[in-house]
Amino acid sequence: MLRGWRQRRRISQLDLAIEADVSARHISFLETGRARPSREMVMKLAEELEVPLRHRNRLLVAAGFAPVFAEREVRAPEMGVVRQALDTILAGHEPYPALVVDASWNLVAANPAAGMFMAGVPEELLREPVNVMRLSLHPEAMGGRLLNLAEVRAHLLHRLRRQAEMSGNGRLTELHDELAGYRYPGVDLNVAHVPGPGDILLPLRIRHGDRVLSMFTTIATFGTPVEVTASELAIETFWPADEETAAAFR
Repeated sequence: MLRGWRQRRRISQLDLAIEADVSARHISFLETGRARPSREMVMKLAEELEVPLRHRNRLLVAAGFAPVFAEREVRAPEMGVVRQALDTILAGHEPYPALVVDASWNLVAANPAAGMFMAGVPEELLREPVNVMRLSLHPEAMGGRLLNLAEVRAHLLHRLRRQAEMSGNGRLTELHDELAGYRYPGVDLNVAHVPGPGDILLPLRIRHGDRVLSMFTTIATFGTPVEVTASELAIETFWPADEETAAAFR
């Protein structure tokens, strides 16, 4: 498992040893099972390799130790402070859309403005767990309403592929392959966006009723999580890219 995470991060044994302040020989012995790490060493190596908390627990168990990072449901009483923070951000972002997703891009929470993304979407795509990436690219959901589908699709698929590689989340790989297989008759998916001199961000250009809404997004995570669920939550906020879109939301 240690070797797998090191290779996923494209780090040599020597580089990892330098960062962890041990010998490359010791790293080699740990990877081949000739030496057994202490709990502290597992934690240190996992930190250097930026292993997700869920997988740090698995590394600890594989090394013969109990997991140390708790995992709770978002609705659990102990997660009250997290829910309060999420609710504050979602409400404070009105009148613009904002939503919270888990590590697999399943919808956890959203503000009322985010309902625009669900408008006219087939019921089967809205059954829990609702997947935000699937909603974004499905031809019968947002994928059929994006005026710059080719650019947005390329960006989202690249992000999803990289996230799958970095996180070790096999469900993201399956999701990527599903989304990459969607077909959009009459749409050229090979169009590449060449930024112009006035461009700053690549907007989402969405057909909504008789309007075209242009938005960009930001993604926020908790800064110092020591609980599995909290570490995997992400808040995506949508912002108007022009005054016409801002006025439409107001």
